[in-house]
Amino acid sequence: MRPAPQAPCQTPAPTPLTWLYVPGDRPEVVAKALGCGADVVVVDLEDAVAPGRKDHALRATAELLGDPLPVPVHVRVNALDGPLAEHEIRTLATLPGLAGLRLPKVQGPADVHRAAGWATSAAEPVPAHVPYAAEGPVPPAGHARADHLTPVRTPPGGTATLAPAAPPAASAPPATPALYALLESALGIEHAFAIATAHPALRGIALGEADLCGELGVRDDAGLAWPRSRAVVAARAAGLAPPPQSVHPDVHDLDGLARSCARGRALGFLGRAAIHPRQLPVIEAAYLPSEEEVAAAREIVRAATAGGGALALPDGRFVDAAVVAGARRVLDLAGRRR
Repeated sequence: MRPAPQAPCQTPAPTPLTWLYVPGDRPEVVAKALGCGADVVVVDLEDAVAPGRKDHALRATAELLGDPLPVPVHVRVNALDGPLAEHEIRTLATLPGLAGLRLPKVQGPADVHRAAGWATSAAEPVPAHVPYAAEGPVPPAGHARADHLTPVRTPPGGTATLAPAAPPAASAPPATPALYALLESALGIEHAFAIATAHPALRGIALGEADLCGELGVRDDAGLAWPRSRAVVAARAAGLAPPPQSVHPDVHDLDGLARSCARGRALGFLGRAAIHPRQLPVIEAAYLPSEEEVAAAREIVRAATAGGGALALPDGRFVDAAVVAGARRVLDLAGRRR
């Protein structure tokens, strides 16, 4: 149970509210998505790409990520138990434009470790070769090879000696890119907390509700209430940010999207994945606090700053440390308004 480590003196990036999925085999669509205002652009190599275009999608995505990009770009790779994911992760893990890898259909901690291993081994530097004066046979045990030694200053009237050469500096361990686990099965939901704490590089979890509904035979939102709450609780218990909601599949139903976001926010989600730019402002508006919420949060913070400890506001509301922490989160979110 640990928050993702931050570099010293580094200001944590704001938690994203909008995650826009775009197909990896359409680089012109990806290029447009980078300028549409999403907090994160997710290049999809999985469901959005036909089987015959997987190689093309990977090549196009690797080319895109060859340079730093103006917004964070994540890549959803193919299923970890399939034939494509290992090559995709090894190809993309070290590219400068990659901000995160989204891992589909994670069933348990072993899936996270497997993906992290592929990513880390892709990033391992080639060990530096220590040049020798001459290459030769390995000496017998207990004897030092002369080409492993360096001359030492000869004292006046003395004899030159040899000292062992300083070993090469150890390389820093390769960094693993940020990983995000998608829970899309009953087994993944059962293992939610174990997945959320599986690896230091695991920075978030989220639901894949389409696959989950298919496995569970769920026909409406009522059947997803427990898996949704389970994901929220597991993420927060692991010290991770609240998970974003899964996509709303009808890109024309913006009123339905707004209502669904309101329900998700009430359950503890923060932000949402989108599949069309027109959904982004609706999601952001739903998850940013209202003027009334901001005013109430400011009142709580002012009262806590002035009084300290637990106190009661003039309207009778009781305020303690947990309430103040929630008010500060509201004000942090309010600061994101464009």
